[in-house]
Amino acid sequence: MSFQKTKIDSKLGEEVHAHLLGLGLETPTTELLFVDNKEKIEKSEHHMTEILKTVGLDLTNDSLAETAKRISKMMVLEQSWGLLPENFPKCTTVKKEIDYDEMVKCDAIQVMSICEHHWVTIDGYATVAYIPTNEVIGLSKLNRIVEYYSRRPQIQERLNCQIFEALRYILKTDNIAVAINAKHYCVASRGVGDANSRTTTSKLGGVFKSDPATRAEFYSLHQSQSK
Repeated sequence: MSFQKTKIDSKLGEEVHAHLLGLGLETPTTELLFVDNKEKIEKSEHHMTEILKTVGLDLTNDSLAETAKRISKMMVLEQSWGLLPENFPKCTTVKKEIDYDEMVKCDAIQVMSICEHHWVTIDGYATVAYIPTNEVIGLSKLNRIVEYYSRRPQIQERLNCQIFEALRYILKTDNIAVAINAKHYCVASRGVGDANSRTTTSKLGGVFKSDPATRAEFYSLHQSQSK
């Protein structure tokens, strides 16, 4: 998936942003978030240049000459665009017109994010499900909501809750379930150096939480993706 400027809903993004702020679940940011991207890249490149020099790299070398600029553009344009409410994906919903009261599930949704503690990759998949009450949502919108909240520095627990609450707000139902299974390269490539471990988080609401059979069905579907 990739960011598509033509498929955004800034108004909805502001509404969901306010919803998450009220719950204490929004990613911590400052007013600098709303600085123009060009200025962000220029400032980041300046500081990144000093960091690379400080660790001893020769930035006059052809291979390294553009590294600070590349890193800065990547951080602003690719890894952090999901911080801006104006980039929230357009999420078309329609009234439920048929008598359907079973689970709607999308699994194996790619999660590609950045650990906010060490700025290294979080790589995995999400399973998202809901039971329609009055509204249904276009299936690709589930993927795009996951992508939006992934494209920012994250901790997995918050990412899980943000996806859940965004869907709860949009679909106006508590019958939502979100689970994420991911590999954290801050664990795999540094620190303890465990390249095999993965982290699973989940957030359940409505019947997914209250009904054992529905909960078991969802977890069974999610767990099957890790095999």
